[in-house]
Amino acid sequence: MDWSLHTAEALLTALRAGDVTSQQLTDEAIARIERDDHTINAICVPDFDRARAAARHADQARARGEDRPLLGVPVTVKESYDIAGLPTTWGMPEHHDHRPAEDAVQVARLKNAGAVILGKTTVPLGLQDIQTFNDLHGTTRNPWDTDRTPGGSSGGSAAALATGFGALSIGSDLGGSLRTPAHFCGVHAHKPTLGLAATRGMGAPPNPPSPAEHDLAVVGPMARGARDLALLLDVMAGPDPLTHGKAYTLTLPPARHARLADFRVLVLDDHPLVPTSAAVRAAVHRIADALTNGGARVDRHSPLLPDLADAATTYLGLLFSGSVARFRIDEQQLRELELSHHDWLALTARREVHRHGWRRFFDQYDVVVCPITPTPAFPHDQHPDVMARLIDIDGDRRPYFDQLAWAGLATMPGLPATAIPAGQNQDLPVGVQLIGPMFEDRTPLKLAALLEPEIGGFRAPQPRSASNASPVR
Repeated sequence: MDWSLHTAEALLTALRAGDVTSQQLTDEAIARIERDDHTINAICVPDFDRARAAARHADQARARGEDRPLLGVPVTVKESYDIAGLPTTWGMPEHHDHRPAEDAVQVARLKNAGAVILGKTTVPLGLQDIQTFNDLHGTTRNPWDTDRTPGGSSGGSAAALATGFGALSIGSDLGGSLRTPAHFCGVHAHKPTLGLAATRGMGAPPNPPSPAEHDLAVVGPMARGARDLALLLDVMAGPDPLTHGKAYTLTLPPARHARLADFRVLVLDDHPLVPTSAAVRAAVHRIADALTNGGARVDRHSPLLPDLADAATTYLGLLFSGSVARFRIDEQQLRELELSHHDWLALTARREVHRHGWRRFFDQYDVVVCPITPTPAFPHDQHPDVMARLIDIDGDRRPYFDQLAWAGLATMPGLPATAIPAGQNQDLPVGVQLIGPMFEDRTPLKLAALLEPEIGGFRAPQPRSASNASPVR
C-alpha cells in the first residue's frame, strides 16, 4: 500500500493498529523524494540518516506501549527553522555555512511529539517573496504545473505536501507565506493568532536563537487534511518555555460551533484596491454555496466589517517599515518605504482601531470567507527588480505586491486564518481563507474540517507541464 498521500491522522491510525511501521513510512517518503524531487525541488536539506534513526526509535517506543501525538509520522520543516547541525540560510548564499547548535522551539516540539523529520524545505531569499527561489537551492516548482510557482515563502513545504514528501510541515507567515503556498498547491495551512505559537529559532542568520518576535509574523502548521492542522497546532501552540512560559499556560477556547448550520459567515470576493480573478471568485462562491446548503447563515455585506482599503494600506505600511524588505528591495526603494518612529506609532494606532472593529464584528459573525490572493498560481517571474514585476489578473496587469491585500486582512490585526482547497480551475487548485476571532483558532479550523467533505479537500496533483527538466537557477 502507498501511504505517501495519506493524512497524518490516517497514518497515526495505521501506526496504532500495527498496519504499518514508522520505518516503512519513512523509507517510502525518502524513496518518493529521491524519485520525484529532481523535478519539484522542494527538499533543500535532506536529513535521511537521522530520519531513519528516529523512525526506528519511534517503532521501538510504540512497541513498549508509548504513544505521542505524532509518534512515527514523517514530516518536513521550512528551511528557516533551526535544526541542530543542519544549515539555516534563509536562502542567503553568504550564510551557507551557518549551522545552529540547537533546535528551534517548534522543531523541539515536533521531536517531543514523536515526529520523524525528513529534512528542510526550500524558501525564497530572506523569506521575502511570493515565489520560492534562491541562488543556493534553485527554483521550486508547483507540482500541478512546473512552469508556475508554488508560492512563498513556505513554497517548499506546500510543494512537498502536495507531492507526498511527508504528511505535515511547519512554516511561517508574514505576507501570506503559509496561506498563499497552500492556495497555489491545493493543501491546507493555518496562520495562528499572533503570539499563539513560539517563534524562537526562526530568526534570520546569523542571529542567535532569540525569540525573533515580530508584530506581524507567526509560525504555523501545513497539512493535506483539515483535521491535521488542529493536530499539529496542538503541538505548536503555547508560550516559549524560556520566556513567557515561565508565567503563562495556554487554554484555547473550543470552536464556537460543531455543525455547519450554526455558523454565521460573511463572504467577501471584492476588494476596493485590487480585482479578483474569475477563478478565485468561483472558489469563494463554491464555499458560500456549501455553507448555504449546510444551513449556515451566509451574508455578503456587513456594516460591521472594518474598512478593507484602510486595512490594506495600514498593513503594507507596517510590513514595509524598516528591515522587513531589506532582502529584495534596493537602498533607494527601501529609503522610500522606511517610516519614522512617529509614523510607525500612527500606523500601530490605526491597527488598534481595526482590532477593536474586528472584536465588534465577531460578536455577530464567526468567520469571514475570502480570497488569499487574487489569482491561482502564476508563472515563474524572477525579474531581479521585484518592484518592477507585475501580476496578471484576468488581463489587468497590476503591481506585484497588490497580491498581498487579502493576506494582510488577517495579518495586520493578528487574526487566525485557515487556508483550505476550494476546488480547481483549468487544472490548477484554488484556495480560500477562513478568518476567525483572535485566539479562537479552533473556530476556523472546525469550519475547515466541516467543509472538507463538502468541497473535496486535497486532491493529488496531475501535472500539466514539464517544460523544464532541471531546476531553474
